[in-house]
Amino acid sequence: QVQLEESGGGLVQAGGSLRLSCAASGRTFSNYAVGWFRQVPGKEREFVAFIGQSTSYTSYTDSVKGRFTISRDNAKNTAYLQMSSLSPEDTAIYYCAQGFIAMRESSAYAYWGRGTQVTVSS
Repeated sequence: QVQLEESGGGLVQAGGSLRLSCAASGRTFSNYAVGWFRQVPGKEREFVAFIGQSTSYTSYTDSVKGRFTISRDNAKNTAYLQMSSLSPEDTAIYYCAQGFIAMRESSAYAYWGRGTQVTVSS
């Protein structure tokens, strides 16, 4: 059983930065792709970024390209989402997820964390 725990969320001013972490346990971390998603209350969960088992395979939703960077450290069983130039539109609960295939669809991911709140003030 895979367990995921996000951390690093918080309150930041517009233009600021945060780094989210996703710590995994339970199974071989390097065997899984990792996705980051976000959700605003009342809206559907939205794809943010993914990274494949190979760290060179990444993808981002258009609204975060050039501002967010996804990475992973397999030795630490941890994935990261570095977020910069944050805007109030980035306010959401951010979730990390693991699956065997790196895809934008949330259905591709079998394991999910509980999420971490990111709030960007204007």
